[in-house]
Amino acid sequence: MAKLILDDICVRFGGLQALTDVSFSLTEGEVVGLIGPNGAGKTTVFNVITGVYKSSSGKATYDGRQITGLRPFQVLSMGIARTFQNIRLFQNMTALENCMVAQHSRSGAGVVGAILRSPAQRREEARIQAKAQQALDFMGLGDRADEIASNLPYGHQRRLEIARALASEPQTILLDEPAAGLNPSESMELMQSIGHITELGINVLMVEHDMKVVMGICNRIVVLDHGVMIAEGRPEEIQRNPDVIEAYLGQ
Repeated sequence: MAKLILDDICVRFGGLQALTDVSFSLTEGEVVGLIGPNGAGKTTVFNVITGVYKSSSGKATYDGRQITGLRPFQVLSMGIARTFQNIRLFQNMTALENCMVAQHSRSGAGVVGAILRSPAQRREEARIQAKAQQALDFMGLGDRADEIASNLPYGHQRRLEIARALASEPQTILLDEPAAGLNPSESMELMQSIGHITELGINVLMVEHDMKVVMGICNRIVVLDHGVMIAEGRPEEIQRNPDVIEAYLGQ
Protein backbone atom coordinates (compact mmCIF):
# COMPACT_ATOMS: atom_id res chain seq x y z
CA MET A 1 0.00 0.00 0.00
CA ALA A 2 1.34 3.43 -0.99
CA LYS A 3 2.20 5.68 1.95
CA LEU A 4 2.94 8.82 -0.05
CA ILE A 5 1.35 9.67 -3.39
CA LEU A 6 2.15 12.68 -5.59
CA ASP A 7 -0.47 13.23 -8.27
CA ASP A 8 0.27 15.66 -11.14
CA ILE A 9 2.18 18.13 -8.95
CA CYS A 10 2.94 21.42 -10.69
CA VAL A 11 4.89 24.31 -9.16
CA ARG A 12 5.27 27.72 -10.78
CA PHE A 13 7.30 30.66 -9.51
CA GLY A 14 6.02 33.57 -11.58
CA GLY A 15 6.92 32.66 -15.15
CA LEU A 16 9.19 29.78 -14.12
CA GLN A 17 7.72 26.27 -14.27
CA ALA A 18 9.68 24.39 -11.59
CA LEU A 19 7.65 21.13 -11.67
CA THR A 20 5.29 19.83 -14.34
CA ASP A 21 2.82 17.00 -13.66
CA VAL A 22 5.11 15.06 -11.32
CA SER A 23 3.45 11.82 -10.19
CA PHE A 24 4.96 8.96 -8.20
CA SER A 25 4.40 7.06 -4.98
CA LEU A 26 6.38 5.76 -2.02
CA THR A 27 5.25 2.34 -0.87
CA GLU A 28 5.73 1.07 2.67
CA GLY A 29 9.17 -0.49 3.14
CA GLU A 30 10.73 1.16 0.07
CA VAL A 31 13.80 3.29 -0.47
CA VAL A 32 13.07 5.49 -3.49
CA GLY A 33 15.77 7.61 -5.09
CA LEU A 34 14.94 10.97 -6.67
CA ILE A 35 17.71 11.93 -9.09
CA GLY A 36 18.40 14.41 -11.86
CA PRO A 37 20.80 17.20 -12.82
CA ASN A 38 21.13 20.36 -10.77
CA GLY A 39 18.00 22.47 -11.12
CA ALA A 40 15.83 19.50 -12.04
CA GLY A 41 13.36 20.21 -9.23
CA LYS A 42 14.30 17.52 -6.72
CA THR A 43 14.44 19.74 -3.63
CA THR A 44 11.28 21.49 -4.85
CA VAL A 45 9.52 18.11 -4.61
CA PHE A 46 10.72 17.81 -1.00
CA ASN A 47 9.53 21.33 -0.26
CA VAL A 48 6.07 20.58 -1.64
CA ILE A 49 5.77 17.38 0.40
CA THR A 50 6.88 19.06 3.63
CA GLY A 51 4.75 22.19 3.26
CA VAL A 52 7.53 24.69 2.52
CA TYR A 53 6.07 25.34 -0.94
CA LYS A 54 2.45 25.14 -2.09
CA SER A 55 1.85 23.35 -5.38
CA SER A 56 0.25 25.38 -8.15
CA SER A 57 -1.87 22.34 -9.04
CA GLY A 58 -2.07 18.64 -8.29
CA LYS A 59 -2.12 17.07 -4.84
CA ALA A 60 -0.05 15.01 -2.43
CA THR A 61 -1.58 12.47 -0.05
CA TYR A 62 -0.08 10.57 2.85
CA ASP A 63 -1.80 7.55 4.38
CA GLY A 64 -4.90 8.55 2.42
CA ARG A 65 -4.95 12.10 3.80
CA GLN A 66 -4.25 15.12 1.64
CA ILE A 67 -1.15 17.01 2.78
CA THR A 68 -1.11 19.61 0.02
CA GLY A 69 -1.28 23.01 1.67
CA LEU A 70 -0.41 21.85 5.19
CA ARG A 71 2.23 23.76 7.15
CA PRO A 72 5.61 22.11 7.86
CA PHE A 73 4.87 21.37 11.53
CA GLN A 74 1.61 19.67 10.55
CA VAL A 75 3.39 17.47 8.01
CA LEU A 76 5.98 16.55 10.64
CA SER A 77 3.27 15.63 13.13
CA MET A 78 1.83 13.24 10.53
CA GLY A 79 5.12 11.34 10.48
CA ILE A 80 7.16 12.87 7.62
CA ALA A 81 10.61 14.16 8.60
CA ARG A 82 13.43 15.50 6.44
CA THR A 83 17.05 16.54 6.25
CA PHE A 84 18.44 19.38 4.16
CA GLN A 85 20.88 19.72 1.29
CA ASN A 86 22.80 22.31 3.30
CA ILE A 87 23.33 21.28 6.91
CA ARG A 88 20.86 23.11 9.16
CA LEU A 89 21.82 22.11 12.67
CA PHE A 90 21.57 24.32 15.74
CA GLN A 91 25.30 24.87 15.68
CA ASN A 92 25.65 26.19 19.25
CA MET A 93 23.64 23.36 20.81
CA THR A 94 24.91 19.90 21.67
CA ALA A 95 24.18 16.87 19.52
CA LEU A 96 21.73 15.65 22.15
CA GLU A 97 19.94 19.00 22.34
CA ASN A 98 19.60 19.07 18.54
CA CYS A 99 17.80 15.74 18.67
CA MET A 100 15.68 16.75 21.65
CA VAL A 101 14.35 19.71 19.64
CA ALA A 102 12.96 17.23 17.10
CA GLN A 103 10.59 15.89 19.75
CA HIS A 104 8.59 19.13 19.92
CA SER A 105 5.88 17.66 17.69
CA ARG A 106 5.48 14.72 20.10
CA SER A 107 5.62 16.70 23.33
CA GLY A 108 2.53 17.23 25.45
CA ALA A 109 4.04 19.41 28.16
CA GLY A 110 2.60 22.91 28.47
CA VAL A 111 4.13 26.24 29.46
CA VAL A 112 2.83 26.09 33.04
CA GLY A 113 4.27 22.62 33.59
CA ALA A 114 7.63 23.71 32.21
CA ILE A 115 7.76 26.72 34.51
CA LEU A 116 6.68 24.83 37.62
CA ARG A 117 8.77 21.74 36.77
CA SER A 118 5.84 19.47 37.53
CA PRO A 119 6.41 15.70 37.85
CA ALA A 120 4.64 15.18 34.51
CA GLN A 121 6.91 17.70 32.85
CA ARG A 122 10.04 16.05 34.31
CA ARG A 123 8.87 12.65 33.06
CA GLU A 124 8.24 14.17 29.64
CA GLU A 125 11.71 15.69 29.54
CA ALA A 126 13.29 12.37 30.52
CA ARG A 127 11.36 10.63 27.75
CA ILE A 128 12.46 13.22 25.19
CA GLN A 129 16.09 12.91 26.28
CA ALA A 130 15.92 9.11 26.03
CA LYS A 131 14.44 9.29 22.50
CA ALA A 132 17.15 11.76 21.47
CA GLN A 133 19.91 9.54 22.86
CA GLN A 134 18.39 6.52 21.11
CA ALA A 135 18.53 8.36 17.77
CA LEU A 136 22.16 9.32 18.34
CA ASP A 137 23.06 5.74 19.27
CA PHE A 138 21.36 4.48 16.12
CA MET A 139 23.44 6.79 13.92
CA GLY A 140 26.68 5.93 15.72
CA LEU A 141 26.91 9.24 17.58
CA GLY A 142 26.02 8.08 21.07
CA ASP A 143 29.41 9.05 22.47
CA ARG A 144 29.15 12.53 20.93
CA ALA A 145 25.92 13.50 22.69
CA ASP A 146 27.46 16.32 24.72
CA GLU A 147 29.57 17.82 21.94
CA ILE A 148 28.59 21.14 20.38
CA ALA A 149 27.26 20.50 16.88
CA SER A 150 29.65 22.97 15.21
CA ASN A 151 32.62 21.11 16.71
CA LEU A 152 31.68 17.80 15.10
CA PRO A 153 33.46 16.67 11.92
CA TYR A 154 31.52 17.28 8.72
CA GLY A 155 30.55 13.63 8.26
CA HIS A 156 29.25 13.48 11.83
CA GLN A 157 27.17 16.62 11.25
CA ARG A 158 25.55 14.88 8.28
CA ARG A 159 24.74 11.89 10.48
CA LEU A 160 23.44 14.19 13.22
CA GLU A 161 20.92 15.69 10.79
CA ILE A 162 19.58 12.21 10.11
CA ALA A 163 19.56 11.42 13.84
CA ARG A 164 17.54 14.59 14.49
CA ALA A 165 15.01 13.57 11.84
CA LEU A 166 14.76 10.09 13.38
CA ALA A 167 14.23 11.60 16.83
CA SER A 168 10.90 12.99 15.63
CA GLU A 169 9.66 9.38 15.37
CA PRO A 170 8.78 9.51 11.66
CA GLN A 171 7.18 6.87 9.48
CA THR A 172 8.75 8.42 6.38
CA ILE A 173 12.02 10.31 6.09
CA LEU A 174 13.17 12.52 3.21
CA LEU A 175 16.95 12.65 2.83
CA ASP A 176 18.26 15.55 0.74
CA GLU A 177 21.75 14.64 -0.53
CA PRO A 178 22.82 12.83 2.65
CA ALA A 179 26.13 11.70 1.10
CA ALA A 180 27.17 15.16 -0.10
CA GLY A 181 30.78 15.82 0.87
CA LEU A 182 31.35 12.35 2.34
CA ASN A 183 34.36 10.22 1.43
CA PRO A 184 33.81 6.70 -0.01
CA SER A 185 34.13 5.04 3.40
CA GLU A 186 31.60 7.41 4.98
CA SER A 187 29.24 6.90 2.02
CA MET A 188 29.39 3.13 2.54
CA GLU A 189 28.58 3.54 6.24
CA LEU A 190 25.69 5.83 5.28
CA MET A 191 24.26 3.17 2.95
CA GLN A 192 24.33 0.69 5.80
CA SER A 193 22.60 3.17 8.12
CA ILE A 194 19.84 3.81 5.59
CA GLY A 195 19.34 0.07 5.30
CA HIS A 196 18.95 -0.12 9.07
CA ILE A 197 16.44 2.75 8.97
CA THR A 198 14.17 0.73 6.67
CA GLU A 199 14.45 -2.20 9.09
CA LEU A 200 12.69 0.05 11.62
CA GLY A 201 9.73 0.22 9.24
CA ILE A 202 10.58 3.74 8.08
CA ASN A 203 10.20 4.57 4.40
CA VAL A 204 12.91 6.62 2.69
CA LEU A 205 12.73 9.09 -0.20
CA MET A 206 16.24 10.22 -1.05
CA VAL A 207 17.74 12.87 -3.29
CA GLU A 208 21.34 11.96 -4.05
CA HIS A 209 24.01 12.57 -6.70
CA ASP A 210 26.32 9.74 -5.60
CA MET A 211 25.24 7.00 -8.02
CA LYS A 212 26.98 4.29 -6.02
CA VAL A 213 24.77 5.15 -3.06
CA VAL A 214 21.63 5.44 -5.20
CA MET A 215 22.16 2.21 -7.11
CA GLY A 216 23.28 0.38 -4.00
CA ILE A 217 20.38 1.17 -1.68
CA CYS A 218 17.29 2.19 -3.71
CA ASN A 219 14.49 -0.21 -4.63
CA ARG A 220 13.18 2.23 -7.22
CA ILE A 221 14.40 5.45 -8.82
CA VAL A 222 12.51 8.49 -10.14
CA VAL A 223 14.37 10.76 -12.56
CA LEU A 224 13.60 14.45 -13.08
CA ASP A 225 14.92 16.77 -15.77
CA HIS A 226 13.87 20.44 -15.88
CA GLY A 227 10.96 19.70 -13.55
CA VAL A 228 9.60 16.85 -15.67
CA MET A 229 9.70 13.13 -14.84
CA ILE A 230 11.62 11.38 -17.62
CA ALA A 231 11.92 7.89 -16.08
CA GLU A 232 10.91 5.67 -13.19
CA GLY A 233 11.99 2.12 -12.48
CA ARG A 234 14.39 -0.27 -10.80
CA PRO A 235 18.09 0.75 -10.62
CA GLU A 236 19.11 -1.61 -13.42
CA GLU A 237 16.36 -0.19 -15.66
CA ILE A 238 17.41 3.39 -14.95
CA GLN A 239 21.05 2.61 -15.75
CA ARG A 240 20.02 1.41 -19.23
CA ASN A 241 17.48 4.16 -19.94
CA PRO A 242 18.77 6.27 -22.88
CA ASP A 243 16.91 9.41 -21.74
CA VAL A 244 18.54 9.21 -18.32
CA ILE A 245 21.96 8.57 -19.81
CA GLU A 246 21.64 11.61 -22.03
CA ALA A 247 20.17 13.93 -19.39
CA TYR A 248 22.13 12.92 -16.32
CA LEU A 249 24.49 9.98 -16.28
CA GLY A 250 26.41 11.01 -19.39
CA GLN A 251 26.95 9.25 -22.68
